[in-house]
Amino acid sequence: MLEKKNILTYAGLKQREDELQDLKVNRRKEIAQKIKEAREQGDLSENAEYDAAKDEQRDIEARIEQLENLLKNVEVVVEDEIDLDSISVGCKVKVMDLEYDEEMEFTIVGSTESNSLQNKISNESPVGRELLGKKVGDIVAIDTQAGKMEYEVLEIQRVG
Repeated sequence: MLEKKNILTYAGLKQREDELQDLKVNRRKEIAQKIKEAREQGDLSENAEYDAAKDEQRDIEARIEQLENLLKNVEVVVEDEIDLDSISVGCKVKVMDLEYDEEMEFTIVGSTESNSLQNKISNESPVGRELLGKKVGDIVAIDTQAGKMEYEVLEIQRVG
């Protein structure tokens, strides 16, 4: 079975590469030092610091594995090459919510980069999926958990 491509913007790729580097270089050293110090305290069977450090080490190693797997199958969206005639991954989109007469902005990103607090929505989400391929002036009707929403596409631009 083909693995799903992990779509990232260049900024998202850089962020994950930096996190992986930090985990491998800095955090591994820090946790090894914590484990060493906890071992020096004697009996490991009743040593809470040792148990906490081993748990942290397991979490760090799991995150390293997760990042390495993500980066093995990544497809980077080159923002400079995005066609601004229609919405695609890597675009910042301004829409008008027709029900509430309110302007909103979304950045369409791959699912691994989505963050609703930063208005970064996944290309796989209901809103993201329906916006893909639309042009300025298009009206988009989207069925969501909150009910039917209608947006008019006002502007498509590059991120940054």
